Amino acid sequence: MIRFKSAALASAALALSFGGFALAQEEADQPKPPRQEWSFAGMFGTYDQAQLQRGFQVYREVCSNCHALSIPFRALADPDGPGYGEDQVKTLAASYQVTNAEPNDKGEIFKRPGTPADLIPRPEAYPNDQAAAAVLGKAPPDMNLLAKARKYERGFPWFVFDALPGLEYQEVGSDYIDAILNGYTKPDDPQWNLYYPGHKIAMPQPITDGAVKYTDGTAPTLSNYSKDITAFLTWAAEPNLPERKKIGLRVMLFLFVLAGLLYFTKKRVGEAAH
Repeated sequence: MIRFKSAALASAALALSFGGFALAQEEADQPKPPRQEWSFAGMFGTYDQAQLQRGFQVYREVCSNCHALSIPFRALADPDGPGYGEDQVKTLAASYQVTNAEPNDKGEIFKRPGTPADLIPRPEAYPNDQAAAAVLGKAPPDMNLLAKARKYERGFPWFVFDALPGLEYQEVGSDYIDAILNGYTKPDDPQWNLYYPGHKIAMPQPITDGAVKYTDGTAPTLSNYSKDITAFLTWAAEPNLPERKKIGLRVMLFLFVLAGLLYFTKKRVGEAAH
């Protein structure tokens, strides 16, 4: 009986050791996206307006060929976001042709120049997901919530710390997007990606050094492109992030002051009672 128990324990230990080895091997083959420095990270983080404008340029010149971005043009005038002027937004919107929601007097659906209230149109080549899937095999996702939808598991104990006030890891989607754009490390296989689960991604490498010419002197490198488009997509997914942080800070200050007042009030009442 003792011999049987020893054999069972030995088998269990061997299985655990092989399981641990397999897990370690899997983590080595599938690395986690590295954490990046973002201007919008942390309790006092804000968006970098110049970076968001560069990110929109990358979207417009590269990503918009396949991906939709369902946000209104007027959002680009957000002072906490890209901060384009009203005239710039009007000119930009008018450069697009959008399908009018209502037919004309003849009952015909027609296209017209865009206005700031219109959503940024889908790519002309792919007017709907079905058309995109028929050509590309899979419809590219709408980018308006991409930074919030894309995540990865950090594992124990990091996910515990990520939930603590002041230590929240809210940039997980941003780090994931940046890693994916930099994960095409095999030139002979344009769909192999170091950080994508399984390493096979439907999207071939979308951008390389020199693809977009910046006008503000920023180096036209993949590293800068990935940072800029990621920051822009983070803003598109969470345009109210700066205001939310301001409100949170005011609430925390109010709670601290309230706690102090309650403490001294209780102390004063206690002294009066005695």
